[in-house]
Amino acid sequence: MRAAREEFAARGVRGTTFQHVADRVGVTRGLVYHYVGDMDALVELVVDASIADFVADVRRWDAARRPGDIDGAVVECVALLRRHVHADGTAPSPRLDDVATSLQFLDRAVEAVVDTLEQTTIPAYAARHTIEIAHVRETFVVLVHGLVALVRSQPDTPDDVLATIVRQTLRLATPTPAAD
Repeated sequence: MRAAREEFAARGVRGTTFQHVADRVGVTRGLVYHYVGDMDALVELVVDASIADFVADVRRWDAARRPGDIDGAVVECVALLRRHVHADGTAPSPRLDDVATSLQFLDRAVEAVVDTLEQTTIPAYAARHTIEIAHVRETFVVLVHGLVALVRSQPDTPDDVLATIVRQTLRLATPTPAAD
C-alpha cells in the first residue's frame, strides 16, 4: 500500500504500473497482481487508506483541541486541511490525475470528514455555544469542498484568509486582538 501511494504521488495514477509498485517493494509484478487484483482495486485501496488517514487526523485534532479556544481550533484545522490537500509526495493524499478518481476521492473524503465532525466537534461546540447556521451538515460539506478548491487553485492563499472564511461561514466570533 505504501509503495502504491508513493508511486501515485510521484507518477500519478495513470503513470503508475504494477511493475513500478513491484519494483519499489522488491517483489514480482505477479505477486502484486495476486494480492491486489487490478489497478482499479489498487486505486480504491489507496483512496480508502488516504481517507482513513484524513479522518484519523481530524479525530486527533479534535481530541487535542482545547474546549473554548475556537480561534486556535480554526487555525489548527486550516493547517490540517492544507496538509491533506497538497499532494506533493509528502502529503498523505496521493496525486490522483484521473479526474473521475480525483473527484471520487474528494467527495468521499469530504463526506468522511464531515461525518467525523458531526460525531465529535459539532456536538462539542453545540454543548457550549449556540450554532448560528441552518443546515449544519450541508454548510460543512460546502465549506470543506470550497476550502479544498481554493487551496488547490490558489495555493498561496494565506492561512489567515482561510481561517476568516471558516469563521464567517460558520458564523463564529472573530478573535479579539491580544492586549499589549
